[in-house]
Amino acid sequence: MPPLVEVSGLHFRYGKARVRGHDDAWTLRDLTLNIEGGSTLGVVGESGSGKSTLVRVLCGLLHPQQGEVRFDGRDIREWLSESQTDLRRRNQIVFQSPRRSLDPRMSIRRALGQPVRALERRVPSDTELTEWLERVGLGSEILRRYPHQLSGGQLQRVGIARAISVKPSVLYADEPVSALDVSVQAQVLNLLMDVRSQFGLTLVMVSHDLGVVSRLCEEVIVMKDGLIIEAGRTSEVLANPQTAYTESLVTAARTVSLAAPDR
Repeated sequence: MPPLVEVSGLHFRYGKARVRGHDDAWTLRDLTLNIEGGSTLGVVGESGSGKSTLVRVLCGLLHPQQGEVRFDGRDIREWLSESQTDLRRRNQIVFQSPRRSLDPRMSIRRALGQPVRALERRVPSDTELTEWLERVGLGSEILRRYPHQLSGGQLQRVGIARAISVKPSVLYADEPVSALDVSVQAQVLNLLMDVRSQFGLTLVMVSHDLGVVSRLCEEVIVMKDGLIIEAGRTSEVLANPQTAYTESLVTAARTVSLAAPDR
């Protein structure tokens, strides 16, 4: 079977058209990438390397200027023109900041049911809402609360519950723990792996931290200045980085790990 996501010669830029010959005007440059269904892929790089932009292009939130992106065998342009709702349903994102991803004026009941209302054109029952919350370790008592009444970890769990409520094929996690306290980061990462296993999801984890990706992802790509500069099995990339840039990320991950206090 072909890969679930296929990327070939992808270019993307923000703003005005680039000046011919100035490659640095592209946010993403000539990317080629395949993502197999059911796999776990890490996307690693420093801030500004193009990680989040790549995810938004793969989901159809941004449109490539050059190259091709195919999802489940169809060009993403076809999905956007003919089956945009289905594309959105099958590709869900958990964002970096759980507080920014939820409307502070909405109760958790309304916010949690929003994807189903928008993509399936129906109102979910409280039984469904409770089931989704229980899958991420929360209780029905928070349905009547508002985002400001929950912790960051609880809000990120709500974000994960929202994402899985529409039964996606791919779950993109864009720096999902970087805004959380260290004490709850491991809990959220474990939850993502549990959800991925339970629903048979393809998981794409975006992070600047190779240590996080090494825990969750079998494969990894390393991005720098809009380019994929290294790709392969995560264990192999960690053990034998082929570029100085990747080696610096590996060294930084090891340094942080050694500096962490025992618990």
